[in-house]
Amino acid sequence: MNPSRFAAVQWLSFLVVAALLLYLLSPILAPFVAAGILAYICNPLVQRLSARKIPRTLAVVLVMCGLLLLLAVLLLIMLPLLEKEIERFVTRLPDWIETARLRLLPLLQQWAGPDLQWDSQAVKEMLLSHWKSAGGVAAKLLPWLGSSGGAIIAVLINLLLIPVAMFYLLRDWNQLVKRVDDLLPRHWHAKVNEILAEVDRILAEFLRGQISVMLLMSAYYSIVLWLAGLEFALPIGIVAGMLVFVPYLGMIVGLVLATLAAVMQFPGFSGVLWVWGVFGAGQLIEGMLVTPWLVGERVGLHPLAVIFALLAFGQLFGFFGILLALPLSAILLVGLRHGKSWYLTSDMYKKI
Repeated sequence: MNPSRFAAVQWLSFLVVAALLLYLLSPILAPFVAAGILAYICNPLVQRLSARKIPRTLAVVLVMCGLLLLLAVLLLIMLPLLEKEIERFVTRLPDWIETARLRLLPLLQQWAGPDLQWDSQAVKEMLLSHWKSAGGVAAKLLPWLGSSGGAIIAVLINLLLIPVAMFYLLRDWNQLVKRVDDLLPRHWHAKVNEILAEVDRILAEFLRGQISVMLLMSAYYSIVLWLAGLEFALPIGIVAGMLVFVPYLGMIVGLVLATLAAVMQFPGFSGVLWVWGVFGAGQLIEGMLVTPWLVGERVGLHPLAVIFALLAFGQLFGFFGILLALPLSAILLVGLRHGKSWYLTSDMYKKI
């Protein structure tokens, strides 16, 4: 067999085995993939701290503590909002019950007869008794939790694995990169390093663009919700904007929180409609304008290519496909550029 063909068969066999292993191990790969993504994002900051004579292990601990602090800040923003809304709900519940009685009782009497009565006090007492007996609901859930205990423990282990794997990846990042570099075939070494350097540059531009989108959408939601008169515009806007890096999650969480706040604050339904209009417009602006402009142009993707990538990867791989659509498209773009350069210099192109 021709040596070049034999080498091609070897590499093809290696790729098939690797793809099979990835498929078989996919149920346990999620925490390691998440840890790898977080480690890649945080590694430049760890490198900067290490360059200032800070031991790398200490630099990793400092960066991970910073991430934990950021998560704590987000929780401190959301928890007072939820506490305030629950307090408002309990306060306004009697008024809602009375309003429901005035509006629904005539309709119910037409259907069931004039003898039907609505005891608002009994309804209030029933709701309060169910509210106070929440512990009983928890007791009823215990058998279900016991039957699903294995799945719950697996989820918790996966969540705990993410920071552990992230710590070791960040601490040993340079050694891991060197080991992979040493395994590259020497005649491909320069070209592979060139491609990887270009991929790294594009992914860095993607991250900068995504951060810009998060900041811009946070400002948009905070300002426009404030103009709409919503009392909790700032925390809701920050949460909705910071979560846009996960497609649709920021819009859904922000919409739910803003709708709840609007129902509690505004007497009529018009305030809720304004809130829905703000998030509908925000979703269109973010998906059709901001992301293609701030992310697509940074990674070299046309705005139409950004929209197509989101739809295509979502169709193929579901939610995680949408989440990884732009970085994977950027990596694919690098491969297509180098493939085009090879094709234009090949005999296949030049042959007449």
